[in-house]
Amino acid sequence: MATDNLNNDSLEVSKKDRMLILTLICVVLVIAALAVCGFLFMKQGPDTVQGQGDATEVRISGKLPGRVVEIFVEEGQHVKEGDTLVHIHSSLVDAKLSQAKAMETVASAADHKVDAGTRSQIVAAAKDLWTQAQAASGITEKTYRRLENLYNQGVVSEQKRDEAKAAYDAAKAAESAARSQYELALAGPQKEDKEASSAMVTVAKGGIKEVDALLEDSYLLAPCDGEITVIYPNVSELVATGAPIMTLQKDDHWAVFNVRETLLKDITLGKELKVYIPALDTTAQMKVFYIKDLGTYANWQATKSTGDFDARTFQIKARPEKAIPNFRPGMSVVLKD
Repeated sequence: MATDNLNNDSLEVSKKDRMLILTLICVVLVIAALAVCGFLFMKQGPDTVQGQGDATEVRISGKLPGRVVEIFVEEGQHVKEGDTLVHIHSSLVDAKLSQAKAMETVASAADHKVDAGTRSQIVAAAKDLWTQAQAASGITEKTYRRLENLYNQGVVSEQKRDEAKAAYDAAKAAESAARSQYELALAGPQKEDKEASSAMVTVAKGGIKEVDALLEDSYLLAPCDGEITVIYPNVSELVATGAPIMTLQKDDHWAVFNVRETLLKDITLGKELKVYIPALDTTAQMKVFYIKDLGTYANWQATKSTGDFDARTFQIKARPEKAIPNFRPGMSVVLKD
């Protein structure tokens, strides 16, 4: 009796195993059939080309090193060309300006002095000296002539005659020197002196212009219309020459796409593209104005022994035909067929 019950249990277990195996086989066959059907009837959708918005950013900086006195704008504020953005002050440059102006005053005074020529008192004194030298020369000449006659008559010695002759020659030389000094005083400064003094004035004025060029950047203005995106220093902080003060984003938005070269046959310069902007849930027309390959020369291969060719990637930029309200850099832009 126990043996019959055991046989019946074994038969029931075998039936359950067979049913489970059959069920698993059916499930596998159904999945395989669905996979085959999906593979046969599935159609590959078109490639999706996605890019993003972009715009030109301008770094606002100046030549003047100094301290930020006041910032007239805020991040996110829209400005117009010529609006005042920031005020920078430099006490060191102000001191250099005062020094340069003082140097100009000194150089100008020296130049005026040269242009005015020799003082009238000096000219008069030189003339008096020349007159005295002429008188002395005349007296020594008469003395020499008289002694010459007496020497010829045998009254005076040859030595006396020679002494008178030396005195006369010395007086003539003194007269000539006095005349030269008078003529030099009368003629005034030389041409070279005038040119040198004029050049010093030019140098001094150049120093003032140099400092003025620095001070022009004490107030930085907006170079174009746009939005202030980043302000780097705070008020009272020091900034160096050429250091960026803030970033201005111009109002010239566009979209940039990275496209495989296999899709370039339908994209050319000047072509209008239809795009979709998910953030704004709107479509727009954009015109292509830039096409350039992205540099991948490090891994580019001239030949391939197997497989398809290496497809390069090109960067495409397209500008909206009309301004798109609320379109901002960083927004996703999808290229439509």
